[in-house]
Amino acid sequence: MKFIVTKELGRLLKWLRILGYDAEYFKQDNLSSLLIAALKDERIILTRNHRLPKATAIKILFIHSQKIKDQVVEVLKALDIRPKPQEMFTRCILCNKPLESVAKAKIKDKVPEYVFKTQEDFIGCPQCRRIYWQGTHWGNVAKTLEEIT
Repeated sequence: MKFIVTKELGRLLKWLRILGYDAEYFKQDNLSSLLIAALKDERIILTRNHRLPKATAIKILFIHSQKIKDQVVEVLKALDIRPKPQEMFTRCILCNKPLESVAKAKIKDKVPEYVFKTQEDFIGCPQCRRIYWQGTHWGNVAKTLEEIT
């Protein structure tokens, strides 16, 4: 399942990527371009913008909630999807590219010294070169998901 998320839902975009979903960020104000991009890439539009015309060939989900936890719940329920733990943290939260395993020796100067000493497994983005590891944020995400699902 792939999404295109409008600019007022940036935090939701980040959460979708954390959950492993392919989610593109649409920052423009041109609604026609949004519809074309959604059609071209077969993406579901997530938006709060009610000026968006109803298009029958495109799935559009209007997000009503203000709070991020409620927005995540709204998407999961509306689309009848459940987060899969094995897919979490498989996409870069900055650029949406799939993450790849990175050898520890290659990232010594790219992470804090404490992290390098205490962690063994690292994943990285092949595009923006950001490095990720299983820190406390993984547990925080799991706890939040338990609360909302």
